[in-house]
Amino acid sequence: MNFGLIAAIVAFVAIMLLPTPEGLPIAGQRMLAIFIFAVIIWVTEAVDFAVSAILIAAMIAVTLGLSPAVGDTEGMLGTSKALGTAITGFSSRALILVASALLLSAAMTLTGLDRRIAMMVLSKVGAKVSHIVIGSIVVATLLAFLVPSATARAAAVIPIMMGIVATFGAGKQSRFAGLLIMTTVQAVSIWNVGIKTAAAQNMVAVGFLQRTLGVEITWLDWFIAAAPFSLLMSVALYFVMMRMMPPEQDTVPGGRESVASALKEIGPMTGAEKRLLSVSLLLVFCWATEGVLHSFDSATLTVLAVTFLLLPGVGVMSWKQANAKFPWGTIVLFGVGISLGSALLSTGAASWLAKSAVDIFRLSGFGTLGIVAVLGGFLIVIHLGFASATALASSMIPIIIAVLQQMDTGSVNVFGTTILLQFVVSFGFILPVNSPQGMVAHGTDTFAVKDFVRTGLVLTVIAYVLTLVFTATYWKWLGLA
Repeated sequence: MNFGLIAAIVAFVAIMLLPTPEGLPIAGQRMLAIFIFAVIIWVTEAVDFAVSAILIAAMIAVTLGLSPAVGDTEGMLGTSKALGTAITGFSSRALILVASALLLSAAMTLTGLDRRIAMMVLSKVGAKVSHIVIGSIVVATLLAFLVPSATARAAAVIPIMMGIVATFGAGKQSRFAGLLIMTTVQAVSIWNVGIKTAAAQNMVAVGFLQRTLGVEITWLDWFIAAAPFSLLMSVALYFVMMRMMPPEQDTVPGGRESVASALKEIGPMTGAEKRLLSVSLLLVFCWATEGVLHSFDSATLTVLAVTFLLLPGVGVMSWKQANAKFPWGTIVLFGVGISLGSALLSTGAASWLAKSAVDIFRLSGFGTLGIVAVLGGFLIVIHLGFASATALASSMIPIIIAVLQQMDTGSVNVFGTTILLQFVVSFGFILPVNSPQGMVAHGTDTFAVKDFVRTGLVLTVIAYVLTLVFTATYWKWLGLA
């Protein structure tokens, strides 16, 4: 029996039957019912994420369609307009960027360029275990620039690390294997913060900020703000993992030769790989110079790059090949997630929740540092129930925006503080099930969950403290706090 689905339906019906609170429109109450339904479905994973997205869209179309329009006590909104609300997220530039980025990730996988980059880095680090661990962090960092999907990066790098474990003669249950795999997946998560295009949840926040405040942050501005944080977290990751998961030996016999042999088996770089690498490096350069050397936005640039990669003759993949590697479910979830947040905002549900949150957390009079401390801690705790940071961002970012708007007295930067709290959304360090990349790593059976939890807790505490330090200093100097 699907208890998660039953619980979600019961919660939905219960909220629908409650008396409408003062100050909350009927449409807003019904959107809250859908919102709670969505959160329970996502937390319990009662149905596939893509299926949940379609279900939520249908509920918005029917439930909101049979509700009075906000500000109208007599006329119904109508299912046609409500359906338009349910699919409004699919017109977002953020969704276009995510879709294009996922096609770029598919090109990396199809050509094998991601694997080549990983092996080339590891071939340079030598046979010392500490160097190999550093190499895994460097690989995750480099691929964050070129592969705009945490799941795709993990799926590309983790099999390589497993190959290294095997060629070095270490067993799957060795501390070396657990150290290497956990370090790799945590580095993937850390750089979800540092690079705007590294993860879909970042685009969720950007999409809401575009729609709500009419502003966005460039790739370079995000990088300047977040990369130092991820860099320091990468250093902390190395020391935490080496201290808490000490390997059986300092040096792996024949390690350099094994990696060199694996790299040789890949063969010389193909023409498709060369074209993809050239396009990817040019794209990163164009992302970084947005608003400085040109006026093209990140989404348009990525669409142009993917268009070239799909062209017959000069491209690197056909549509049939790309389609087989394209995670359509992610796009459906992304689009409906933005629609859900937009509907919460437009029906007044988000602002009503925001007033309640301000009272519950006693945020009135708090400065940015206090807000980040309280809401950041709340996001870390609630993330324990989510298996997708994209779903978490879709649920929480519109509420956070509304909370900050409720408190905006001139001392709180709504845009900047939302970005800072979005960084915290990516802190899925504690449980393997808190992120798709964590589940990919867990599938290797190289570590015990308790080891992931104890190292992840330490990383989370470091990340939280570092967030507060950056909020009080560096991010404040940049004008975000």
